[in-house]
Amino acid sequence: MPLQQLRQHGQFLALSRQQPNLFASPIEFSLDDGTQVYIRSPGIISFTPSKPEGKDIVLSSGVHGNETAPIEICDELVQGLLTGQFSARHRVLFLFGNLPAMDIGERFVEENMNRLFSGAHSKGPGLVNAERVRAKELEDAVADFYQQGEWIGQNYRCHYDLHTAIRGSKNEKFAVYPYRHGQPWKKSQLQFLFACGVNTFLLSNGPTTTFSYYSSNEFGADAFTVELGKVAAFGENDMSRFAQVRETLLALISQDEVALPGYDPNALHVFRINQVINRTKEDFRLNFADDAPNFTDFPLDYVLAEEEGVQYKVQEQGEAIVFPNAKVAIGQRALLTVVPTSL
Repeated sequence: MPLQQLRQHGQFLALSRQQPNLFASPIEFSLDDGTQVYIRSPGIISFTPSKPEGKDIVLSSGVHGNETAPIEICDELVQGLLTGQFSARHRVLFLFGNLPAMDIGERFVEENMNRLFSGAHSKGPGLVNAERVRAKELEDAVADFYQQGEWIGQNYRCHYDLHTAIRGSKNEKFAVYPYRHGQPWKKSQLQFLFACGVNTFLLSNGPTTTFSYYSSNEFGADAFTVELGKVAAFGENDMSRFAQVRETLLALISQDEVALPGYDPNALHVFRINQVINRTKEDFRLNFADDAPNFTDFPLDYVLAEEEGVQYKVQEQGEAIVFPNAKVAIGQRALLTVVPTSL
Protein backbone atom coordinates (compact mmCIF):
# COMPACT_ATOMS: atom_id res chain seq x y z
CA MET A 1 0.00 0.00 0.00
CA PRO A 2 1.47 3.39 -0.94
CA LEU A 3 0.10 5.11 2.18
CA GLN A 4 1.83 2.57 4.42
CA GLN A 5 5.10 3.04 2.55
CA LEU A 6 4.74 6.81 2.80
CA ARG A 7 4.11 6.74 6.54
CA GLN A 8 6.85 4.21 7.34
CA HIS A 9 9.60 5.31 4.97
CA GLY A 10 8.49 8.62 3.41
CA GLN A 11 9.42 7.41 -0.07
CA PHE A 12 7.24 9.90 -1.94
CA LEU A 13 9.79 10.79 -4.62
CA ALA A 14 10.79 7.18 -5.22
CA LEU A 15 7.16 6.15 -5.61
CA SER A 16 6.49 9.15 -7.87
CA ARG A 17 9.28 8.05 -10.17
CA GLN A 18 8.81 4.29 -10.03
CA GLN A 19 5.01 3.99 -9.76
CA PRO A 20 3.53 7.33 -10.88
CA ASN A 21 0.13 5.71 -11.43
CA LEU A 22 -0.24 5.46 -7.63
CA PHE A 23 -0.79 9.22 -7.67
CA ALA A 24 -2.81 9.48 -10.86
CA SER A 25 -5.67 10.77 -8.69
CA PRO A 26 -5.18 13.11 -5.71
CA ILE A 27 -4.62 11.54 -2.28
CA GLU A 28 -5.22 13.21 1.07
CA PHE A 29 -4.51 11.92 4.57
CA SER A 30 -3.52 13.10 8.05
CA LEU A 31 -0.29 12.55 9.97
CA ASP A 32 -0.25 11.74 13.68
CA ASP A 33 0.34 15.39 14.58
CA GLY A 34 -2.76 16.48 12.65
CA THR A 35 -0.90 17.76 9.59
CA GLN A 36 -2.92 17.32 6.40
CA VAL A 37 -0.94 15.83 3.52
CA TYR A 38 -2.20 16.42 0.00
CA ILE A 39 -0.63 14.63 -2.96
CA ARG A 40 -1.85 16.37 -6.08
CA SER A 41 0.02 14.18 -8.59
CA PRO A 42 3.42 12.48 -8.90
CA GLY A 43 6.11 14.77 -7.51
CA ILE A 44 3.68 17.33 -6.04
CA ILE A 45 2.98 17.14 -2.30
CA SER A 46 1.89 19.70 0.31
CA PHE A 47 1.69 19.75 4.11
CA THR A 48 -0.78 21.88 6.09
CA PRO A 49 -0.40 21.88 9.90
CA SER A 50 -3.56 21.81 12.00
CA LYS A 51 -2.75 25.38 13.09
CA PRO A 52 -0.48 26.91 10.42
CA GLU A 53 1.66 29.83 11.61
CA GLY A 54 1.18 32.15 8.63
CA LYS A 55 3.75 31.29 5.96
CA ASP A 56 3.03 29.63 2.63
CA ILE A 57 6.35 28.10 1.54
CA VAL A 58 7.07 26.61 -1.89
CA LEU A 59 10.24 24.57 -2.42
CA SER A 60 10.84 23.34 -5.95
CA SER A 61 13.65 21.18 -7.28
CA GLY A 62 14.33 19.08 -10.34
CA VAL A 63 12.98 21.59 -12.84
CA HIS A 64 16.15 20.40 -14.54
CA GLY A 65 16.34 16.65 -14.02
CA ASN A 66 20.12 16.31 -13.67
CA GLU A 67 20.44 18.91 -10.88
CA THR A 68 20.36 16.33 -8.17
CA ALA A 69 21.58 17.89 -4.91
CA PRO A 70 18.45 20.05 -4.43
CA ILE A 71 16.28 17.05 -5.28
CA GLU A 72 18.02 15.01 -2.60
CA ILE A 73 17.67 17.83 -0.05
CA CYS A 74 13.93 18.20 -0.69
CA ASP A 75 13.43 14.43 -0.76
CA GLU A 76 15.03 14.23 2.70
CA LEU A 77 12.78 17.00 4.02
CA VAL A 78 9.65 15.30 2.65
CA GLN A 79 10.72 11.99 4.19
CA GLY A 80 11.25 13.68 7.55
CA LEU A 81 7.79 15.23 7.49
CA LEU A 82 6.03 12.04 6.39
CA THR A 83 7.74 9.83 8.98
CA GLY A 84 7.31 12.27 11.86
CA GLN A 85 11.01 13.01 12.26
CA PHE A 86 9.95 16.67 12.47
CA SER A 87 6.74 18.67 12.03
CA ALA A 88 5.81 21.59 9.83
CA ARG A 89 4.77 24.82 11.55
CA HIS A 90 3.83 26.43 8.23
CA ARG A 91 2.12 25.29 5.05
CA VAL A 92 4.70 23.96 2.60
CA LEU A 93 4.43 22.73 -0.99
CA PHE A 94 7.19 20.55 -2.48
CA LEU A 95 7.48 20.33 -6.25
CA PHE A 96 9.78 17.79 -7.90
CA GLY A 97 9.70 19.18 -11.40
CA ASN A 98 10.89 17.02 -14.27
CA LEU A 99 10.57 13.37 -13.21
CA PRO A 100 11.30 11.83 -16.65
CA ALA A 101 14.47 13.92 -17.00
CA MET A 102 15.59 12.69 -13.56
CA ASP A 103 15.19 9.11 -14.77
CA ILE A 104 17.55 9.65 -17.74
CA GLY A 105 19.96 11.94 -15.91
CA GLU A 106 19.46 14.84 -18.29
CA ARG A 107 18.61 18.53 -17.95
CA PHE A 108 15.38 17.95 -19.87
CA VAL A 109 13.81 15.48 -22.30
CA GLU A 110 12.58 17.77 -25.09
CA GLU A 111 12.60 21.38 -23.86
CA ASN A 112 14.10 23.47 -21.06
CA MET A 113 11.29 23.66 -18.52
CA ASN A 114 12.64 26.80 -16.83
CA ARG A 115 11.78 28.80 -19.96
CA LEU A 116 8.15 27.70 -19.94
CA PHE A 117 6.51 29.52 -17.02
CA SER A 118 4.24 32.58 -16.87
CA GLY A 119 2.15 30.96 -19.58
CA ALA A 120 5.00 30.35 -22.04
CA HIS A 121 4.05 26.66 -22.01
CA SER A 122 0.87 27.43 -23.95
CA LYS A 123 2.30 29.95 -26.40
CA GLY A 124 3.81 29.20 -29.79
CA PRO A 125 3.19 25.52 -30.52
CA GLY A 126 1.27 25.11 -27.25
CA LEU A 127 1.23 22.08 -24.97
CA VAL A 128 3.06 19.84 -27.43
CA ASN A 129 5.43 17.98 -25.07
CA ALA A 130 5.64 16.65 -21.54
CA GLU A 131 7.75 19.56 -20.27
CA ARG A 132 5.15 22.09 -21.37
CA VAL A 133 2.32 20.11 -19.80
CA ARG A 134 4.29 19.72 -16.57
CA ALA A 135 5.18 23.44 -16.42
CA LYS A 136 1.47 24.26 -16.56
CA GLU A 137 0.76 21.65 -13.88
CA LEU A 138 3.42 23.17 -11.61
CA GLU A 139 1.99 26.66 -12.15
CA ASP A 140 -1.50 25.43 -11.32
CA ALA A 141 -0.22 23.74 -8.16
CA VAL A 142 1.45 26.96 -6.97
CA ALA A 143 -1.64 29.03 -7.78
CA ASP A 144 -3.98 26.69 -5.92
CA PHE A 145 -1.63 26.46 -2.93
CA TYR A 146 -1.33 30.21 -2.50
CA GLN A 147 -5.05 30.79 -3.08
CA GLN A 148 -5.94 28.17 -0.45
CA GLY A 149 -3.58 29.90 1.95
CA GLU A 150 -5.35 33.19 1.31
CA TRP A 151 -8.69 31.61 2.19
CA ILE A 152 -7.41 30.54 5.62
CA GLY A 153 -5.64 33.83 6.36
CA GLN A 154 -1.99 33.04 5.58
CA ASN A 155 -0.02 36.28 5.36
CA TYR A 156 3.35 35.49 3.78
CA ARG A 157 4.49 33.74 0.60
CA CYS A 158 7.90 32.56 -0.53
CA HIS A 159 9.25 30.28 -3.24
CA TYR A 160 12.81 28.97 -3.50
CA ASP A 161 13.43 27.21 -6.81
CA LEU A 162 16.54 25.14 -6.14
CA HIS A 163 19.08 24.31 -8.85
CA THR A 164 22.71 23.45 -9.49
CA ALA A 165 24.68 24.96 -12.38
CA ILE A 166 26.08 23.25 -15.47
CA ARG A 167 29.59 24.55 -14.83
CA GLY A 168 31.63 25.53 -11.80
CA SER A 169 31.53 28.99 -10.30
CA LYS A 170 33.95 31.37 -8.64
CA ASN A 171 31.09 31.96 -6.19
CA GLU A 172 29.79 28.44 -5.57
CA LYS A 173 26.30 29.27 -4.32
CA PHE A 174 24.37 32.17 -5.83
CA ALA A 175 20.79 33.27 -6.35
CA VAL A 176 18.90 35.14 -9.05
CA TYR A 177 16.48 37.71 -7.65
CA PRO A 178 13.58 38.08 -10.13
CA TYR A 179 12.68 41.47 -11.55
CA ARG A 180 10.61 43.39 -8.99
CA HIS A 181 8.77 45.88 -11.23
CA GLY A 182 9.80 48.83 -9.10
CA GLN A 183 9.33 47.12 -5.73
CA PRO A 184 12.37 47.28 -3.42
CA TRP A 185 14.88 44.47 -3.10
CA LYS A 186 14.57 42.93 0.37
CA LYS A 187 17.71 42.76 2.48
CA SER A 188 15.95 40.29 4.78
CA GLN A 189 15.79 37.82 1.89
CA LEU A 190 19.50 38.18 1.26
CA GLN A 191 20.04 37.52 4.96
CA PHE A 192 17.94 34.35 4.75
CA LEU A 193 19.82 33.05 1.74
CA PHE A 194 23.14 33.99 3.32
CA ALA A 195 22.11 31.72 6.21
CA CYS A 196 21.69 29.02 3.53
CA GLY A 197 25.30 29.55 2.46
CA VAL A 198 24.48 31.78 -0.53
CA ASN A 199 26.64 34.90 -0.68
CA THR A 200 26.17 36.08 -4.28
CA PHE A 201 23.06 37.64 -5.83
CA LEU A 202 22.04 38.65 -9.33
CA LEU A 203 19.41 41.40 -9.59
CA SER A 204 17.28 40.78 -12.68
CA ASN A 205 16.53 43.67 -14.99
CA GLY A 206 13.36 42.44 -16.70
CA PRO A 207 10.57 39.84 -16.85
CA THR A 208 11.52 36.25 -17.65
CA THR A 209 9.78 32.90 -18.06
CA THR A 210 11.53 31.26 -15.08
CA PHE A 211 9.62 29.55 -12.29
CA SER A 212 10.75 31.98 -9.59
CA TYR A 213 9.66 35.02 -11.63
CA TYR A 214 6.21 33.42 -12.02
CA SER A 215 5.67 33.17 -8.26
CA SER A 216 7.14 36.62 -7.62
CA ASN A 217 5.18 38.41 -10.30
CA GLU A 218 1.85 36.57 -10.07
CA PHE A 219 1.58 36.14 -6.30
CA GLY A 220 3.95 38.64 -4.70
CA ALA A 221 6.04 35.82 -3.24
CA ASP A 222 9.60 36.36 -2.11
CA ALA A 223 11.05 34.12 -4.80
CA PHE A 224 14.52 33.20 -6.04
CA THR A 225 16.27 30.87 -8.42
CA VAL A 226 18.93 29.43 -6.12
CA GLU A 227 22.08 27.81 -7.57
CA LEU A 228 23.69 25.58 -4.96
CA GLY A 229 26.82 24.36 -6.75
CA LYS A 230 27.68 22.22 -9.75
CA VAL A 231 25.68 19.40 -11.36
CA ALA A 232 26.45 15.86 -10.19
CA ALA A 233 24.73 12.50 -10.60
CA PHE A 234 22.41 11.07 -7.93
CA GLY A 235 24.47 9.70 -5.05
CA GLU A 236 27.62 11.59 -6.07
CA ASN A 237 26.95 14.84 -4.19
CA ASP A 238 29.02 15.76 -1.16
CA MET A 239 26.00 16.54 0.98
CA SER A 240 28.18 18.16 3.65
CA ARG A 241 28.47 21.09 1.22
CA PHE A 242 24.71 21.57 1.50
CA ALA A 243 24.37 21.31 5.29
CA GLN A 244 23.64 25.04 5.73
CA VAL A 245 20.87 25.15 3.17
CA ARG A 246 19.32 21.93 4.46
CA GLU A 247 19.30 23.15 8.07
CA THR A 248 18.01 26.62 7.16
CA LEU A 249 15.18 25.24 5.02
CA LEU A 250 14.28 22.85 7.84
CA ALA A 251 14.15 25.80 10.23
CA LEU A 252 11.98 27.74 7.77
CA ILE A 253 9.47 24.88 7.72
CA SER A 254 9.56 23.75 11.34
CA GLN A 255 10.11 26.94 13.36
CA ASP A 256 7.97 30.03 13.81
CA GLU A 257 10.85 32.25 12.66
CA VAL A 258 14.39 31.62 11.45
CA ALA A 259 17.23 33.26 13.39
CA LEU A 260 19.14 35.23 10.74
CA PRO A 261 22.58 36.86 10.73
CA GLY A 262 22.68 40.64 10.54
CA TYR A 263 22.88 42.22 7.11
CA ASP A 264 26.55 42.70 6.25
CA PRO A 265 27.11 44.15 2.76
CA ASN A 266 30.80 43.33 3.00
CA ALA A 267 29.98 39.61 3.18
CA LEU A 268 27.84 39.66 0.04
CA HIS A 269 28.54 39.94 -3.68
CA VAL A 270 25.72 41.70 -5.49
CA PHE A 271 25.55 42.03 -9.27
CA ARG A 272 23.09 43.50 -11.70
CA ILE A 273 22.42 41.85 -15.03
CA ASN A 274 23.92 43.93 -17.83
CA GLN A 275 23.45 41.91 -21.01
CA VAL A 276 21.15 39.06 -21.98
CA ILE A 277 22.69 37.42 -25.03
CA ASN A 278 20.48 35.07 -27.03
CA ARG A 279 21.51 32.57 -29.65
CA THR A 280 19.81 33.68 -32.86
CA LYS A 281 21.79 31.75 -35.51
CA GLU A 282 23.18 28.25 -35.96
CA ASP A 283 26.79 29.44 -35.94
CA PHE A 284 26.57 31.07 -32.48
CA ARG A 285 29.74 30.47 -30.46
CA LEU A 286 31.30 31.53 -27.19
CA ASN A 287 34.84 32.87 -27.24
CA PHE A 288 36.12 31.49 -23.95
CA ALA A 289 37.00 28.07 -22.57
CA ASP A 290 34.25 25.53 -21.98
CA ASP A 291 35.37 25.21 -18.38
CA ALA A 292 35.48 28.96 -17.64
CA PRO A 293 33.59 29.25 -14.34
CA ASN A 294 30.58 31.46 -13.73
CA PHE A 295 31.59 35.01 -12.66
CA THR A 296 34.77 35.01 -14.75
CA ASP A 297 35.32 38.60 -15.89
CA PHE A 298 36.94 39.85 -19.09
CA PRO A 299 38.54 43.15 -20.20
CA LEU A 300 36.61 45.92 -21.92
CA ASP A 301 35.70 45.21 -25.57
CA TYR A 302 36.57 41.51 -25.29
CA VAL A 303 34.39 39.54 -27.74
CA LEU A 304 32.47 37.16 -25.51
CA ALA A 305 30.37 35.58 -28.25
CA GLU A 306 29.62 35.96 -31.91
CA GLU A 307 27.43 34.73 -34.70
CA GLU A 308 26.99 35.71 -38.31
CA GLY A 309 26.94 39.50 -38.57
CA VAL A 310 27.28 40.37 -34.87
CA GLN A 311 29.79 40.34 -32.02
CA TYR A 312 28.85 40.56 -28.34
CA LYS A 313 31.49 42.46 -26.39
CA VAL A 314 32.26 43.37 -22.80
CA GLN A 315 30.67 46.76 -22.19
CA GLU A 316 31.71 47.66 -18.64
CA GLN A 317 34.69 47.23 -16.35
CA GLY A 318 34.36 44.10 -14.22
CA GLU A 319 31.65 42.58 -16.44
CA ALA A 320 31.48 38.82 -15.87
CA ILE A 321 29.77 35.81 -17.41
CA VAL A 322 26.98 33.70 -15.90
CA PHE A 323 25.10 30.67 -17.31
CA PRO A 324 27.01 30.39 -20.62
CA ASN A 325 25.58 27.68 -22.86
CA ALA A 326 26.10 27.87 -26.63
CA LYS A 327 23.96 24.78 -27.21
CA VAL A 328 20.60 26.30 -26.26
CA ALA A 329 17.80 26.32 -28.79
CA ILE A 330 17.79 29.21 -31.24
CA GLY A 331 16.03 32.18 -29.67
CA GLN A 332 16.95 31.20 -26.11
CA ARG A 333 19.43 32.81 -23.74
CA ALA A 334 22.99 31.63 -24.27
CA LEU A 335 24.73 33.95 -21.81
CA LEU A 336 24.15 36.53 -19.11
CA THR A 337 26.67 39.18 -18.22
CA VAL A 338 26.71 40.88 -14.83
CA VAL A 339 28.47 43.84 -13.23
CA PRO A 340 28.98 44.58 -9.52
CA THR A 341 26.41 46.76 -7.80
CA SER A 342 24.90 47.28 -4.33
CA LEU A 343 21.45 47.49 -2.77
